[in-house]
Amino acid sequence: MPSEEGTPRSRGSTEDVYERLRSQILENRIAPGERVNIDALARELGVSQTPVREAIRQLEGDRLVVRTTGRGYRTTPLLDPRQLRELFEFRILVDVWAARSAAVNRLTNPGPDIHEEITGFATAVEEHQDIRRHLVAHDVRFHGLILSALDNRVVQEAYEQTHSHLHTFRLYPADADGRITLDEHRRIWAAIDACDPDAAETAMRDHLTRAFRRFARAFDAPTGDLRVPAVRRMYADQEPPPA
Repeated sequence: MPSEEGTPRSRGSTEDVYERLRSQILENRIAPGERVNIDALARELGVSQTPVREAIRQLEGDRLVVRTTGRGYRTTPLLDPRQLRELFEFRILVDVWAARSAAVNRLTNPGPDIHEEITGFATAVEEHQDIRRHLVAHDVRFHGLILSALDNRVVQEAYEQTHSHLHTFRLYPADADGRITLDEHRRIWAAIDACDPDAAETAMRDHLTRAFRRFARAFDAPTGDLRVPAVRRMYADQEPPPA
C-alpha cells in the first residue's frame, strides 16, 4: 500500500498498519467506543503484534483511541453537537486569521503550493479514486500550507493538536465526491494568490461555515450557530497599507 506521499510501504510496517487502522476508524469500520483488540487486529492484518501496538500508540496521539486503566484501548466516541460547534469556532478564529495573514504577506504567499495541492486532489476526484481517504489527506495539507506560511509554531502546534480533520470526517460523509470542498478551496486559493486579504477572509469563513453545516447533518439535535468574529476588524491595525 503506497503512502499518501507515494512512497511504498511494507504491509507489515508500523506506518502501513497505522494508515490501515486509521482508515478503519475514520470510516467507522471500527465503531466509536469499540474495544481495540491488539491480538485480533494482528491476525486480521496478517502482521505481528509489535507494529499494531506501535500504530495504536500513534492513534492514541491522534486521539482516535484512548487507553482505559484495566480495560485496554477503545476508539474514542464521535464528537457531539456542542463539541463540533466549539471545534469549528476554534477553526474560525485560526483558519480565517491564517488565510487573511497569508494573503497580506507577499513574500511568503503560499499560493503556488496551494495550487499544486488543489491540482493533485482534483486529479483524484476526476479519477474517482478513494475520495474519502484523499479528501481527509487533502484537507489536512491544504489548511496546513496556509498555517505554515505564517511561521508561527505555537499556533500551528495548537491547531494540529485538535486533530480536527480526523474527528469531523468520522461524523458523516459530508462531501461524498469531494467537489464541494474542491470548489471552496479554489476560492480561498484564488484570494490568497491574488494577495486579497478581504476576499481570503470571506472565502475561508464561508468555507468553514458551510462545512460546519454539512457535518452538523449527522445530528438529530440542533448544534447551535457558530459565533463568527470579523477578523479584519481584529487585525486591521497590524496590516500594511496597500501597495
